[in-house]
Amino acid sequence: MRVSPGRHGPSRGGGCQNPGVRIGMTLPVMEPDLDAATLRTWARAVDEGPFSSLCWGERIAFDNPHSLTLLGAVAAWTERVRLVTTVIVPQLHDPVMLAKALASGDVLCDGRLTVGLGVGGRHEDYRSVGADPATQTRRQLAERAAVMRRVWAGEKLTESVLPVGPAPVQDGGPPLLVGTIGPKTVRDAAAWADGLAGTTLDLDLARQNELFDIARTAWAEAGRPAPHLATSFWFALGDPAAARDQVHRHLRRYMNWIPAEVVDAMAPGTGFAGGQDELAAVLRGFAAIGTDELHLIPTSTDLGQLRAAAEVAADFG
Repeated sequence: MRVSPGRHGPSRGGGCQNPGVRIGMTLPVMEPDLDAATLRTWARAVDEGPFSSLCWGERIAFDNPHSLTLLGAVAAWTERVRLVTTVIVPQLHDPVMLAKALASGDVLCDGRLTVGLGVGGRHEDYRSVGADPATQTRRQLAERAAVMRRVWAGEKLTESVLPVGPAPVQDGGPPLLVGTIGPKTVRDAAAWADGLAGTTLDLDLARQNELFDIARTAWAEAGRPAPHLATSFWFALGDPAAARDQVHRHLRRYMNWIPAEVVDAMAPGTGFAGGQDELAAVLRGFAAIGTDELHLIPTSTDLGQLRAAAEVAADFG
């Protein structure tokens, strides 16, 4: 049976102090000097709870792990947590091969996969794989999502003896989320996506709620079930000054396609840096605007950061 993206992870309520919003954790895939032990340790720790999902993003011209290879690994390393790609850029892949790889991942994780898709923000990634940057459009995104749905439905796209398999565990394939902060993309995605997997740089609740309202309206007008509303932000826990420095260092490395002086100017107001109580207050704010799920993005590989975030997340879900 198809798993609805609105039902990821632990069920709501259950005596939690702050019921409603579920908290996912992103693997530190954009940090330097990664190895299998670090990724495996993080994946297993996230799977132990209380997080609702384990997330990771895609880049090509960077030294992060290949997203689809990592999918196979985390499927084997975890048993409970939902696996969420935040996000894969389908224009960087052959859509049939991407559908086959994701269906294989859905089989390996026994139907725990959710796929976030987006157009991406870096032409260097397109050029690295020989993809045309002119395909970096909402239309091309929708067309590739449609091809993937056809593959997952068992439709033969050629005169082959058998359709492209394997069949995903989830009927119709994994739920699809659109990774964007753009209103036009959100409106367009109502035709094919099951919800949002966006990001917020400045934690502006009013602006985030405006985007959620656009999604709610667009999905209703399209006659679709209410969208799964998820967003993400970078975080560092601890002494506020030291935590802010940690976020800044991460942004300097990750946003290497942006001039350093621009990153330096935005870093003081990007993401979260502070203590556990302050993070809990931020999460409650997102819960109040109807966020279904928040994906936290670490800015180091320090397991202490993961454990501290887990203590906060335990009160939500």
